[in-house]
Amino acid sequence: MSPRTSAVAASGQWTDPDDGIRYPSGEVHAWEQGRNEAVCGLSLSRSRLTRFPHVSWADVQPESGRHAEEVQAVCRRCRAGLGGRRDERPWTRRDPRP
Repeated sequence: MSPRTSAVAASGQWTDPDDGIRYPSGEVHAWEQGRNEAVCGLSLSRSRLTRFPHVSWADVQPESGRHAEEVQAVCRRCRAGLGGRRDERPWTRRDPRP
């Protein structure tokens, strides 16, 4: 599964007032169409996640900024499952030991 073929499932949705298309909001997960679970193994129906087959995984990343306006969190396990890099850590080492 690649980031280009993965769609999005999210905990919420918002509608763009200009074009009337719904987009994901809240926590987003990567989802392969035809399956009832996210890449991280979370069941979509039990978790009450809404599917967005018209939105690709790459479009909801905060770095892209395309459809990530209302996205609050990106699932770390889904990002890692689709090849997220390990060196994108949010922390930095301060005062390392000699």
